[in-house]
Amino acid sequence: MRPLKILLIEDNPSIARQLAEFLEIEGWQMDFAHRGRQGLHLALEQIFDLIILDLGLPDMDGLKVCEKIKTQAAVNMPILMLTARDSIADKESGFGIGADDYLCKPFEPRELILRCRALARRHQLHTSDEIQIGDLQINQRQQTAYRDKQPLALTTIGYRILALLAQASPAPVSRSAIIHHIWGDEPPKTDALKSHIYSLRQTLDKPFQVPMLKTINNLGYQLDVANARNQ
Repeated sequence: MRPLKILLIEDNPSIARQLAEFLEIEGWQMDFAHRGRQGLHLALEQIFDLIILDLGLPDMDGLKVCEKIKTQAAVNMPILMLTARDSIADKESGFGIGADDYLCKPFEPRELILRCRALARRHQLHTSDEIQIGDLQINQRQQTAYRDKQPLALTTIGYRILALLAQASPAPVSRSAIIHHIWGDEPPKTDALKSHIYSLRQTLDKPFQVPMLKTINNLGYQLDVANARNQ
């Protein structure tokens, strides 16, 4: 399994620091938020393999953060909740709004690592290899794409952008989320995304009657599902 990219939403700096020390030993990349709204913003702007979410946040309840991530994020990201609330009713509330797992405080750091691995592996296994949108078909295992049964000659970055948009469809994906997904914390100084979007359009849309790749002003890009289905 490749190194995980994890968002930790925890308001206690001491706890966040201790967890980060254990998780970074695994070679995992960590991003941090100490407030619920900050964590929600990061989850909606970027793509993470896993989100570790403390329920007891000062500005926005962890349950509300979880619900908004699950309903508004571009792609489905597994959420592991950290909580001192160990009643069945509390767990039922969390699972009911989309939490993928619970870990009650106090816990052994090793158990957190094992649960992170299991959640990420389960999420990858449940992600379908095939994505079908209208006449567009993507095979994520083979990293190939076809439109109207014709193979699309995509660059590596072009494929990654298309796959991300397809995973999120019908929701749009922000420019910042795409840039971070492709280049991580070291984006190019020039507007390379614009060039790659242009190239993707030339391959995905130009040979066909109806375009699929749609620009959402002041946000990002989206695969136009309505157009794709109306062909």
